[in-house]
Amino acid sequence: MAVIGTGLIGTSVALAATGQGVSVYLSDRNRAAARTAAALGAGRAEEPPEPVDLAVLAVPPSRIAEVLIAAQERGLARAYTDVASVKEGPERAVLARAPEPSRYVGGHPLAGRERSGPLAARAELFRGRPWALTPHRLTSRAALDRGLELAELCGAAPVVMRGREHDEVVALTSHVPHLLASVMAARLRDGPAGVPLLAGQGLRDVTRIAAGDPRLWSDILRSNAAAMAGVVKELRADLARVAAVLDVLAEDHDEGHGQGVRTLEDLLARGVAGLAGLPRPGAGPPVAEAALRILVPDRPGELARLLSAVAALGIAVDDVAVEAAEERGLRVRLPVPSADAERIGAKLGADGWDRAPAESMPVG
Repeated sequence: MAVIGTGLIGTSVALAATGQGVSVYLSDRNRAAARTAAALGAGRAEEPPEPVDLAVLAVPPSRIAEVLIAAQERGLARAYTDVASVKEGPERAVLARAPEPSRYVGGHPLAGRERSGPLAARAELFRGRPWALTPHRLTSRAALDRGLELAELCGAAPVVMRGREHDEVVALTSHVPHLLASVMAARLRDGPAGVPLLAGQGLRDVTRIAAGDPRLWSDILRSNAAAMAGVVKELRADLARVAAVLDVLAEDHDEGHGQGVRTLEDLLARGVAGLAGLPRPGAGPPVAEAALRILVPDRPGELARLLSAVAALGIAVDDVAVEAAEERGLRVRLPVPSADAERIGAKLGADGWDRAPAESMPVG
């Protein structure tokens, strides 16, 4: 395998591959970066003596076509992929200009860190993460297979889709969030003097990704501007409504306060609903879920005892919810994978926990 570009992603791909016994050849316009990656054990900073099975282009979106053309002209590999987070633009350029477009399949591992460069690389960076592959109309089966093998080699879960669909999805899930994180972080420069004293985890969560390389992210955002523009316009409309509501709520009189509060609650509720469709971090692809309902006696320590039993069974405690207070105790809902529902229910029953009927109603 050859890896062109030894930043965070390219070096992480190389480390994962060498860890699986693959011979990897590294190159980078920055010779020091390639040598650093080699010193980390990611491969050899030299040209391969003969064509390799796969070349991975770990360069910004705007450079994919030119790097691919140069690599194909010198016969570097039998198949090519990339790891850029924008697909449609590079795909069009490849189809228009590359000598052998059939040997190329677009790729994008959905993983990263706020740090950049080879020293930030990790062999396990892609483990359990989605890896998008975007074959175009001329992509050969052999090139797609090499892309699938690379994703699996790195421990990722391959997802095959079209380039345009990919770009629309990542505009919402990655590129606009990065832009918003940067907008929020930029406001901190002009904030009150007490900001460093009261900056909590919520602010750090919102702004963490703003620490990414500005030159790389400028390339990414420019390359996916068309897909991002619609999302940003919708956000602008939401923020305009919120700004108007806050102006009303800031007034001393109560006129319009009730409607303003309802508008805010609606936005917050839609946010909760949006998050509900996402898999938990590290949970892998979404799985079908079922709900177990357990009746917990209304005695001190009983709920804590159930949570301990639930955690021991591998159920995320954060997902446990108290649905209702009943005459005999608390009705607790446990979301579990459908395939494991009977086994988990039987285990809890054997440990003395009673199942609660789903149709039981709260008392009040």
